[in-house]
Amino acid sequence: MKPFVLVLDDEPAIGSSLKFALEDEFRVEACTLVDEAYRILQQQEVHVVLLDWQLGKDDGLDVIPKIIEMCPYISVIMMTAYGTIQSSVEAIKRGAFHYITKPPEISELVLLIHKAVEHQNLYNQVRELSQQIEKIKGYDQLIGESSLMQKVFSVINTVKDIDSSVLITGESGTGKELVARAIHRNGKRSKGPFIAVNCAAIPEPLLESELFGYVKGAFTGAVSSRTGKVEAAHGGTLFLDEIGEMPVHLQAKLLRFLQEKEVTPIGANSPVKVDVRIISATNKNLQGMIEKAEFREDLYFRLNVIPLELPPLREKKEDLLLLVPHFLNRYAAEMSRPVPQIAPDAMRALRQFTYPGNIRQLGNILEYAVAMAKNGVITVAELPFIASETGSVTASLDEEILEDSLVIPIPSSLRQAEKKLIQAVTEFCDGNRRQTALLLEISERNLRNKLNQYREEEK
Repeated sequence: MKPFVLVLDDEPAIGSSLKFALEDEFRVEACTLVDEAYRILQQQEVHVVLLDWQLGKDDGLDVIPKIIEMCPYISVIMMTAYGTIQSSVEAIKRGAFHYITKPPEISELVLLIHKAVEHQNLYNQVRELSQQIEKIKGYDQLIGESSLMQKVFSVINTVKDIDSSVLITGESGTGKELVARAIHRNGKRSKGPFIAVNCAAIPEPLLESELFGYVKGAFTGAVSSRTGKVEAAHGGTLFLDEIGEMPVHLQAKLLRFLQEKEVTPIGANSPVKVDVRIISATNKNLQGMIEKAEFREDLYFRLNVIPLELPPLREKKEDLLLLVPHFLNRYAAEMSRPVPQIAPDAMRALRQFTYPGNIRQLGNILEYAVAMAKNGVITVAELPFIASETGSVTASLDEEILEDSLVIPIPSSLRQAEKKLIQAVTEFCDGNRRQTALLLEISERNLRNKLNQYREEEK
């Protein structure tokens, strides 16, 4: 579609002549009143405004910032019959893209307008990239734009500055520690320490001393005093991962700490006051453990003041569109290799997989794929783990391709075939433009332009 140019000049003859001279290259509309120009800007997508310096009682310099306020990404070209260096500098300061004298040389003006459109497109691409980067960041180091992850981000943002205990639940590999770290880093305790303890990784006889510390001579081998993890987290956050693995007798001591806000190291006679926030996590059903007397109910209520459940990857497959590029970039950088492309069959296989190991498993799969990719492309052949889990991925893909096959009648032009393919893939992806562009191996911007063009043709 041709770029839209709006000419705002209080002399109707100039507006008409510019419209006649430019309409072969652009869609052009001319007006003489500022209010009329504002109305057009509100109703249509204008790419470039040719603005006269003097507009009757209105000053073009004063109109520039108002236009930019209405359309932040528009290009304004100032026109005047009395050009000076000072006036051109002032126009640029107000936000104009360029400055020309009247009457303009049409060939030069056409080139200048094309340059302004190109500048605007580049600006929009940078803006879209920035928005994508923000989406990829998600919240802190967490990644996701699905509605499920947006709810997680909302909870994190709500609880980050309070001291209430948080219990993070979810399957293994869903990113529970990342969430805990995001709460800490973005909250008021960010300047304090973040101490993580995996209750399942420390042998039961050592867990008590690891958590609460001990004094010299408390037991055989205690040749010096040692500060426990709870005390070491003073002023910050203590993250208790796999809290369901904590022995019942230690649960009682942890409960006392939560109630009294003080710990007594092994062998010590007096307690130590500690200011720390507790965030715990588990992939177990703690309520079921309570019924079996394997977890204390009173401790559960102390830890579960703010519950936060993380969704498994199979329930938020749309986040693959952000997670896959993230892992590809990460592992390619670690291996000092170019970032590989994902072939459509491989992307479809990734979408079909159920990920019992969640995001951690996806990362492992893509790390292997980056290492084994040939010619800079990841195909199903580089996803052997998925193939072994699903039987024959290639066969299932072939069946899906047959089921979703596209019939293009002959004779058809290449453009008609392209249109039919793009519309079919867009429908297959439920209108998700990023996913459609990925499967078609074109840019999302190119896809949007083509879809807009198809809609205009159908009007």
